[in-house]
Amino acid sequence: MKNSKLHDLLTTLRLHGIKSAVDSELARAEKEGSPTAEVLLRLLSQEYAYRQQRSFNYRLGQAKIPWDWTLTTFPFDRQPGVNKAQVMSLAQLDFVQRAENIVLIGNTGTGKSGIAVGILRQALIEGYRGRFYAAQDLLDELYTSLADRNTSRLIKKLSRYDLLVIDELGYLTLNKEQVNAFFKLMSERYGQKATIITTNLPYEAWYELFNRKDLVDALLDRLRHRCITINIDGPSLRAPIQT
Repeated sequence: MKNSKLHDLLTTLRLHGIKSAVDSELARAEKEGSPTAEVLLRLLSQEYAYRQQRSFNYRLGQAKIPWDWTLTTFPFDRQPGVNKAQVMSLAQLDFVQRAENIVLIGNTGTGKSGIAVGILRQALIEGYRGRFYAAQDLLDELYTSLADRNTSRLIKKLSRYDLLVIDELGYLTLNKEQVNAFFKLMSERYGQKATIITTNLPYEAWYELFNRKDLVDALLDRLRHRCITINIDGPSLRAPIQT
């Protein structure tokens, strides 16, 4: 009866982490004669761990990451075009604190998206808010917002993410309105929040993609000022493994 009332009270107080551990911890305390302060510390630690995991799960859901990739599973041994030490250094997330950008340039299948997702996931673990977008989806969403007249609200929302990943900025079909909205977003994030862009296009090909020399000049000026560029010159990781 006593434990039943305790569980009910913990539920009411929403102390779900403590609730999940209280029976075993009380039994352990009775068996070992644990000091009250020690039992309380263990229970509060359980509650803290529960809330941390719940918070991470929420951030992970909001980030919309399409693949369960991590840096620990990235096949560095199969991609000589990637400097593992450099990537793992970036995973320390100092660039996020400095609001710098990362641009990963390489052919299809070389691991650009895997690295970007791995760094984003690490940022979520460390408590940062982040979001993954396929480049075309982001540009389409910005275009749709024009019809609803909420582009400013959307850009403001996207500008608050600590880390934004824009994946596969390549040969897309863009109109003038999409280009303008994209550059507005990048301008809002410049110097304030970190962005990772993956692309198969070298910087000089961005002029053809966006077809606005003045805007591309401004974008590249900002990116190169606060940016880490990683050129991946290596094989496709999607090729069959040779045995």
